[in-house]
Amino acid sequence: MANQSAWMQRSAGILLPVSSLPSPYGIGAFGKAAKDWVDFLAAAHQRCWQVLPLGPTSFGNSPYQSYSAFAGEPLYIDLDLLCKDGLLKEKHLKKTDWGEDPAKADYDALRKGREPLLKKAFEKFDRPKALTRFRKKNAGWVEDYALFMALKAQHGGRPWYEWEEDIKLRRPAALQKARKEFTREIDYHVFTQYLFFEQWGALKKYANKKGILIIGDAPIYVSGDSSDVWAHPQLFQLDENNTPTEVAGCPPDAFSADGQMWGNPLYRWDDMELDGFAWWVKRVQANLTMFDVLRIDHFRGLESYYAIPYGEPTARNGRWRKGPGMKFVDAINAAVPGAAIIAEDLGYLTPAVRRLLKRSGFPGMKVLQFAFDSREESDYMPHNYQSHCVVYTGTHDNDTTRSWFTSAPPADVAVALDYMGLPDDKEGTWAFIRLALGSVADLAVIPMQDYLDLGAFARVNTPSTVNSENWSWRMEKGAATKELAKKIARMTDLYGRARFAPKPEEEKPKKKGKKGKSSKKGS
Repeated sequence: MANQSAWMQRSAGILLPVSSLPSPYGIGAFGKAAKDWVDFLAAAHQRCWQVLPLGPTSFGNSPYQSYSAFAGEPLYIDLDLLCKDGLLKEKHLKKTDWGEDPAKADYDALRKGREPLLKKAFEKFDRPKALTRFRKKNAGWVEDYALFMALKAQHGGRPWYEWEEDIKLRRPAALQKARKEFTREIDYHVFTQYLFFEQWGALKKYANKKGILIIGDAPIYVSGDSSDVWAHPQLFQLDENNTPTEVAGCPPDAFSADGQMWGNPLYRWDDMELDGFAWWVKRVQANLTMFDVLRIDHFRGLESYYAIPYGEPTARNGRWRKGPGMKFVDAINAAVPGAAIIAEDLGYLTPAVRRLLKRSGFPGMKVLQFAFDSREESDYMPHNYQSHCVVYTGTHDNDTTRSWFTSAPPADVAVALDYMGLPDDKEGTWAFIRLALGSVADLAVIPMQDYLDLGAFARVNTPSTVNSENWSWRMEKGAATKELAKKIARMTDLYGRARFAPKPEEEKPKKKGKKGKSSKKGS
């Protein structure tokens, strides 16, 4: 975890989901391609690598709808590393279908192909003490998660709220019976989490040694079909049958007449306050072990949140309710002093939300694609920034900047071109990048698609849609060239954002042979 005051100095980073890394096995992973990416970031003089949530994905393959707020996605486990460890053989990998398009992640094919391989590795794994240590260290969540996943498989993938009542309501006798009946399956799911965190920990250590901080992402809400809600129903707004009473979403606005129906269960904030928000504290602590910096998604929901009656077809009939506000922030800051947190404060911000952000001390976000509204001056225009913020050209929920110039309202594009002094949008993407890097924002984060000047096909997600294109984009092998790293480094240096150099390790004196010569052969 990075110290809050230390990491928020003038610097730059790149946003690239782990899933988007190139690899021969259908999706990004924690092996060689990830280390090559870290090397690219270092060569480009970057300070940060921002990723999306790393939890096991569920509905629509969205990392913001995960089966657990604590677990990791087994798809990111690097298979070559398992071969190196003797848990798999290369011939096993060659016989597996990884999807037809190397530029897109085919999640259905990946899950179908990966599970048999991970089960082969599980059968060969012979380090029970390591697994026991892992279970003990993560006992607060991993046993519930592993049982949840074993039961989900037993029920054909159906959500937990459609299981038989004894298991759905977690009656002790039913849970004891299930743990005994599915012991092997539970052990397998614990094993996949062990692999995930071993490989991720090694990658994070490698990045930190290169002077790179990793920014993670915590969705404010958890999926209704998750081990978190199943194991801790008392924390959520559920009735006696564990059915939600109200769910999360966004009200209607100029972009959506019906608003956005997210469907996530809402927290019982008043009850959470009684134990000092203990579940959330554990979650933030776990995340800041995984990452150096944590972005809390939908931060404005801590001040007030939009609640929609369960069963409503749209978000039209919801209403605003008060969130925990500074009580929550104080609890986090007390439990994790100096926590390095970014507040995702995008959207309609009331004076109360602005006050909460200011009192929290967390930096908020600015997005250049939101800056050039032809109807009114925007807070996202660079001349309106305070330095204590993080600026992006766009996020995972935005179109690529190249595509923005053709898809945004022409009047907004005209404002942007006028602001940047450009006759047309030919150099528009790089002009946006220069605006971000040249701004007073302490941290500037650019999506890799913008550095590659890619079009709409490289968009990561279109909000309020569920389709196979979302979350599937992958960077082509060889796209992160040495020439591009040099160009990014030059611009990063030009705008005073050069990364902090890692402290060189002290050289140890060479061992001497009998005659005072180095004992190393050939010296």
